[in-house]
Amino acid sequence: MLKGHGGNIYALAQKLGCPVKKIIDMSSNLNPLGPPAGLIDYLAKQIDVITCLPEVDSSRIISLFAQKYKIDPSTVLAAGGTTQLIYALPGILKAKNVLILGPTYADYEDACIISKTPYSYFMSKAKNDFEPDINELEKLLPDFDTIFICNPNNPTGKLILADRLKKLCTAFPQTRFIIDESYLPFINQYERHSMLGADLPNLLILNSMSKIFKIPGLRIGFLIAPAGIISEFRRHLLPWSVNSLAQTAISYLLEQGAFIDDYIIETQKFIKKEKIIFLKHLENYPELTPCSGLTPFILIKLGQTLKAEKICGILGEKKILIRNCANFKGLSNQFIRIALKNQEENTLLAQALKSLGKDD
Repeated sequence: MLKGHGGNIYALAQKLGCPVKKIIDMSSNLNPLGPPAGLIDYLAKQIDVITCLPEVDSSRIISLFAQKYKIDPSTVLAAGGTTQLIYALPGILKAKNVLILGPTYADYEDACIISKTPYSYFMSKAKNDFEPDINELEKLLPDFDTIFICNPNNPTGKLILADRLKKLCTAFPQTRFIIDESYLPFINQYERHSMLGADLPNLLILNSMSKIFKIPGLRIGFLIAPAGIISEFRRHLLPWSVNSLAQTAISYLLEQGAFIDDYIIETQKFIKKEKIIFLKHLENYPELTPCSGLTPFILIKLGQTLKAEKICGILGEKKILIRNCANFKGLSNQFIRIALKNQEENTLLAQALKSLGKDD
């Protein structure tokens, strides 16, 4: 990790001399409802699995994942988080020229740097509310063998519809499309927008369990790609890449059926409601302009008199951690990102932001 991921809750807690649990962390894009009911208790009862080696190739959770999404298990790989997969992708694919649809998650660029893979950005513009210009993108694609697309995108929350992505993949068969769907389950009827099951020879999909189930500490992610690419990945992936507790958690979640589907729907409804309330708080404050994304995190453009570092510092003193977006390529210290939590905490942040926007 070359650039980091923004808010560091441990550093802030140490600076303030308080326990980590006293910090309201609105910098991390995780499910505000917390892990599904019963998961933590189940893992507590299964804790002795850490005394044994995990399944060497994670075949059980791969089988369960493939069964849930009705895809061929030979096209699925499990790893210790999507980060592990992202950093391996340029090298294993032998990519020669990568395009990154930005502004977006820094690890795509960092993965190219580590593998010494040439890369370029195609940036969506603030003046267009960060909607990607697909027509302009199409003009560039013939020059690149690989493209990273976070969909919906972090930090803008913008979604490219699945039909549009399928047309792109079909129109540019020489380009490998790496679609990161880590935040897709937060969107209503997300299955309609997923590329899972598209079965295209130049399509690779990243799927994360960390965000929607709020289990980032367990580190579990999946790669869905043509069987030949998955076979090549297996040759390079370290054995026991997914630890025993993570395998146990994912097995439990994927076996819950309708309960988990209902949990995801409940999450989507909660986010929709809280987002409306939060954005209502920010109305009539031109110093704070939210991007119209679809995710539980919101990119906010600051007025010219406001700077992200100062806002993050003042909020930090109030034990509220948000994301300074200055180190997103294509953004600046005029942007912050917040991740919604419960209504009380969302309101607390909104009031603090309005106060800053009024007084500075």
